[in-house]
Amino acid sequence: MSTAPQVPDILSPEFAADPYPAYAVMREKDPLIWHEATKSYIISRYEDVERVFKDKKSEFTTENYDWQLEPVHGKTILQLSGREHAVRRALVAPAFRGSDLQDKFLPVIERNSRELIDAFRHTGSADLVGDYATRFPVNVIADMLGLDKADHIRFHRWYTAVIAFLGNLSGDPEVTAAGERTRVEFAEYMIPIIRHRRDHLGDDLLSALCAAEVDGVRMSDEDIKAFCSLLLAAGGETTDKAIASIMANLLEHPDQLAAVREDRSLIAAAFAETLRHTPPVHMIMRQAATDVEVTGGTIPRGATVTCLIGAANRDQRRYRDPDRFDIFRDDLTTTSAFSAAADHLAFALGRHFCVGALLAKAEVEIGINQLLDAMPDIRLADGFDPVEQGVFTRGPQSLPVRFTPVGG
Repeated sequence: MSTAPQVPDILSPEFAADPYPAYAVMREKDPLIWHEATKSYIISRYEDVERVFKDKKSEFTTENYDWQLEPVHGKTILQLSGREHAVRRALVAPAFRGSDLQDKFLPVIERNSRELIDAFRHTGSADLVGDYATRFPVNVIADMLGLDKADHIRFHRWYTAVIAFLGNLSGDPEVTAAGERTRVEFAEYMIPIIRHRRDHLGDDLLSALCAAEVDGVRMSDEDIKAFCSLLLAAGGETTDKAIASIMANLLEHPDQLAAVREDRSLIAAAFAETLRHTPPVHMIMRQAATDVEVTGGTIPRGATVTCLIGAANRDQRRYRDPDRFDIFRDDLTTTSAFSAAADHLAFALGRHFCVGALLAKAEVEIGINQLLDAMPDIRLADGFDPVEQGVFTRGPQSLPVRFTPVGG
């Protein structure tokens, strides 16, 4: 094991600008690194990250979320284990799959996407990040919960503060304070709404959470508030960056964009490959419950483990030519890419596999379809080169495009 001084530090500007060369060095030379600043062991190979996520021997816990998530969300489902976790997941999961997703929420997704595109479809230009991607998933979640979309700016500010808190690996006190302030503000906003909704149930997701019961267990006001906070942050930030990254990847590969435009069933493959190639979340932490042997050495019991999804998803032991974006690759299974059997790591795996994966898939498929319909000849603005930003989460901060308005 190494402290790897030859590898750019994950907190360095060099790493933030482009982590992929550093990931390659880590995988090859230092697959297990002790990182003093974050007091964690960093792993980067696919087989090691997959093992941590699947955790078939119960070697890892999510106790790290006690300090990583709870200060901003309150206690969430991600911190639970065993039967308590299974029951809580059973309470929330139905809304994100099957008939509820199909019947209740697909129309919500379609309407929100269309409303945003209507604002620029006749103009011939747009910034797909600012005008669409950062707004779309938050609006969908607000609508699903039956919240006022007029509060969009507050929701966006809250989830941005939460994501900054999660990615505050350097311990910036202002970022910490802003994240903790968000927990208070969000509780003051949500708890009265939850209490009112319990007495006036509707057909929305918040009502479903208020009414849900499994094995005699119901969610408390605090449980529901924490889940809504998690949903806004996780669902907003990740889908936002996924949509921006899919479009950036396709715009930089015009032949693949043309193929997707002609055969929209390829949108799922473009999403799966984007999750592998440029995932929205680059690192997830776990806690070792026992001494664990991984490539490069031993992670001691009680230690925090930083799993580098962005590195593992480009491991040449797992994928051919892993730095190439290719929606037609045959070593990534699109049909299972949005389930716990996925062969990429962007949604994690195992019992903590992302509960919102199918919601994200629905948002992406509807959103990309509608964008391509509105902008058949979409192209990057002249001279613009998409640049990813971020460390904990990554994606283009801006994506200016030009197109000929349909019928214009």
